[in-house]
Amino acid sequence: MPHPKTLLLFNYDWDAQGADRLRAQWPSVVSGFDLFTFPSNARLAWFDTERFVAKAAVLAKLHGAKAVASSHEQFGALCAALLAEKMGWPGTPVNAILACQHKLHAREVLEQVAPEANLPFARLNAAYGGPVPKGIEYPQFVKPVKAAFSVLSRQVKSAQELHDHTRFGPWELWVIKHLVEPFERISKKRLPEAGTAHSMMLEAPMRGRQYNLDGYVWQGEVRPLGVVDEVMYPNTDAFMRFEYPSKLHTDVQARAADVARRFLNAVGFDHGLFNMEFFHDEATGKITVIEFNPRMASQFSDLYLRVDGIDLHEIAFALAHGIDPATLARQAPTAGATASFVYRSFDQKAAVQFPSFVQKAAFRKAFPDALLFEYPKDAKELHRDFKWLRSYRYGIVHLGGENPRDLRDRCEQASALLGWPAPYLEDPAGTVFSETGQFIDLIQPRTGEVF
Repeated sequence: MPHPKTLLLFNYDWDAQGADRLRAQWPSVVSGFDLFTFPSNARLAWFDTERFVAKAAVLAKLHGAKAVASSHEQFGALCAALLAEKMGWPGTPVNAILACQHKLHAREVLEQVAPEANLPFARLNAAYGGPVPKGIEYPQFVKPVKAAFSVLSRQVKSAQELHDHTRFGPWELWVIKHLVEPFERISKKRLPEAGTAHSMMLEAPMRGRQYNLDGYVWQGEVRPLGVVDEVMYPNTDAFMRFEYPSKLHTDVQARAADVARRFLNAVGFDHGLFNMEFFHDEATGKITVIEFNPRMASQFSDLYLRVDGIDLHEIAFALAHGIDPATLARQAPTAGATASFVYRSFDQKAAVQFPSFVQKAAFRKAFPDALLFEYPKDAKELHRDFKWLRSYRYGIVHLGGENPRDLRDRCEQASALLGWPAPYLEDPAGTVFSETGQFIDLIQPRTGEVF
C-alpha cells in the first residue's frame, strides 16, 4: 500500500529519477524550479524563501501531502526544513541547515569540536569586487561563504590572482546576490551570530585524496552509510569520476564518521541525510573536512543502490515521514563496483559533440542499466562555467561492473559508443598520469565543483 504523498522541492536530475523509481510506493508532488534552465530559472529574480514556503504549505494541503523532502543545496534543503517546522512534520532543524550551509560558521563550530580536522581560515574582508586586503599570505583557497556547486572556489597564489578572481561584471553580481540573499534573510533572523553570508572566505590549501562520507541521523543517532572516492582530472580541481565502494581504509572511514558525529551533534542536526566531504593525507594520516552538506548527495544514490541495495532516495522518503530507515528492505545488488563518470572539456574554444539518436540507441542497447545525462550550453553559459569552474561538464554516465577492472572496460566501451573520451587517465594500478604520460603527484587541489 502506498504511503501518503510527499512534497518534493526543487526536484530534478537524479532526484527526479529517484522519485520516479519509487513513485508506486512513495507518491509525490513537486514544487520549485530548475536553476540551470531557462525560462524556469528566471524565477530567481523574485525568489523569497518565506514566501515560497508559505505557498508550498498551501500546495501540500491541496494535494494531501504529509511530508516534505529536498536534496537541493541552494534553496531546497532550507525550504524543506522551514516547511517541516511550519507543518509539524519530521525534518532537519532549520538552524542545523543554516549552520552547515554557512561555510564560515561551520568552520568555527568545527574548530570547537574537532580542531584536528580543521584548517586555518578567515573571512575575506572585502565587499564583492572590492580591493584585495593587504597582508594575506599565499597560496590561499578562496570560496564564497554561501554557494552551491562551489562556484567561484579556487586556489590563488598571489594578490593579483585573488584580485582577478574577485572581479565581477554587473550580471555576475546580480546572480551572486540573488543566489545568496534568500539564505541571508533567514540566517539573519535565526543564526545572527554567523554573520553575513554575502562574503568570500579564505582557507589554507589542503593535501591528500578527496572523499565523501554519506549518512543520516535518526533520533539523534548518526548512522554512516559509506564513503565514495572522488577522483580528479590530473592537475585540476575538477571531478573526473566518483567511485564506490571506497578504497579508503575502514579505520580512516571510522575516524571520518567520528568527526561528522561531533560536528552534527554540535549544530543540533538530529534528523535527516547528510554528507561530509573531506581530504585524507596518506603521508600524515590527517583528515581535513572540506564541508558539511545537510542533504543527500543525490548523485550517489544510484551508486549505493547498485552495490549495497540501499536506496538513498527511499531513505529520504522514510525520514520525511518519520520512519526509521533501518526498517527498509534492501534490494539485490547488481554490481561489485560502480562509478559516476564525469565528461568535461577544459578548452573553451573546443566544440563538444553530443551523441546522435543512433549513438544513444546503441549505447542504451549495450548498457540498459546505465544512466546518461547531457548538459548542452550556449556561449554565455559556457563562458560563465569556464570563469567560475574553469571547465565545462557536458555529460555524466553511471555504470556498474563486476569489479573495478570490469567497470573500466565497460566505461571505455560505453564512452566509445557516445563518442566521448573515457574519464580514465590512470594506469591499471591507479597511478595518475597526465595526457602526455607524465607522472602526476597525488596531491589534489581543492574541488571546484560539488556533485
